Amino acid sequence: MRRSAAFAVLVIVLAMVLSGCKRGGQKQAEIAYVAVPQANLRDRVAAVYNKAGVVHNGERVDVLEKSRRFLKVRTARGEIGWIEERYLVEADVYDGFEKLAKVAARAPVQAHGTTRASLNIHLTPGRETEHLYQMADGTKVEVLKRETAEKPQSRIKPLLPKAERLGAKKAAATSEEALVPREDWLLVRDQNGHTGWVLARVIDLDVPMEIAQYSEGQRIVAYFVLNEVADEGKKVPQYLVLATENKDGLPWDFDQARIFTWNVKRHRYETAYRERKLAGVFPATVGTADFGKEGVLPTFTLRVKDDDDKTLERKYKLNGPIVRRILSPEEEQAKAVAIPKRRRR
Repeated sequence: MRRSAAFAVLVIVLAMVLSGCKRGGQKQAEIAYVAVPQANLRDRVAAVYNKAGVVHNGERVDVLEKSRRFLKVRTARGEIGWIEERYLVEADVYDGFEKLAKVAARAPVQAHGTTRASLNIHLTPGRETEHLYQMADGTKVEVLKRETAEKPQSRIKPLLPKAERLGAKKAAATSEEALVPREDWLLVRDQNGHTGWVLARVIDLDVPMEIAQYSEGQRIVAYFVLNEVADEGKKVPQYLVLATENKDGLPWDFDQARIFTWNVKRHRYETAYRERKLAGVFPATVGTADFGKEGVLPTFTLRVKDDDDKTLERKYKLNGPIVRRILSPEEEQAKAVAIPKRRRR
């Protein structure tokens, strides 16, 4: 009896140990996210299959099994089925988009725009970079930032005759690498808060036609409402507009700033101020400030690079149709020192 009881206890202990080892050894399910607008889950990997469920863009799934180019997944609703691996991205890509959205949450909006086609939102600028969310044609977005990326196949050059190739090779050996064509990318945020990079040429900025008609062949890259004026019972906005040459890959975001004020007598927009030859970079910002006797006035701040590639801030105020620079304490001091020198001359 004692031996039987001891044996029974031993069996129970071993069963508990093995059960615990099994539980501890279970591999946690891998997490993935759906990177297409919609996809069906298959009940099996075959040309003919039954639909086991439907998943949508950005939805989280648990990966249960892998088979060549298909993954067996489970949704939060308990649906289980097979899906093509190319329709999913790993959890670190999703985490990257979450981090990007948090970092950009307080970024000043530079313009509003509309997508011209269905497009992927990328984690970093570039056509071959990771993407997760997709935007439909006609989606409204906020433009936050601009970067450039190398154009695909831009390094491929036509084959030259042997003599010319030798000469080109010798020239390349004694000079820096030739400049590579680049294209513009915009960091945007849609109405759902999805934030990421899209190709700039597929975004049409919603610039009001009243001021867009004065672009003079330049590309408007940002616009801001400074204030509003009353005209025959209506409120008419006055604008700060930033523009640049109409081409991609430039080393600055804008090279000119223009203020459009409303002429109440003539009922039309006029250029109150224009500044050219700027190496301007985003973000530009607008606001208001109290200037004592002048009252509370609209202000705007531009970030520009100097000859040493150092980014400086220039602040301005708008008083009626007049724009004036607001000098920093350092600039005021430098100006005070420069005036006596001019007088001595």
